[in-house]
Amino acid sequence: MQRRQASLGAAQLGEETPVEAAAKRLMLALDTLEAAVERRVQADRRDVALVEQVHVLDSDRAQLAAELDNATARARRLTTANRDIAQRLDAAIETVRSVIAAQTR
Repeated sequence: MQRRQASLGAAQLGEETPVEAAAKRLMLALDTLEAAVERRVQADRRDVALVEQVHVLDSDRAQLAAELDNATARARRLTTANRDIAQRLDAAIETVRSVIAAQTR
């Protein structure tokens, strides 16, 4: 009973009772927890955004790789065609030289 009177007396003097102090600590802990949850939610949103960006970049990389493969194949075909044309031109030039040489004799 004396404790209760001491608590009532402390409350009347503007001091906190142990229950009020505990309630304040609880409210502070809840505020801290709420802030931590909000930070976690924001971090999860950033993670989702990063995963989406990685997916987009991976798709772009795959598309660029396919385009590079096609360009490389085309370059090889053009190189082969260039060699074939060069050989045909060399043969044609030799034929023309032979004809000219035969006529000048």
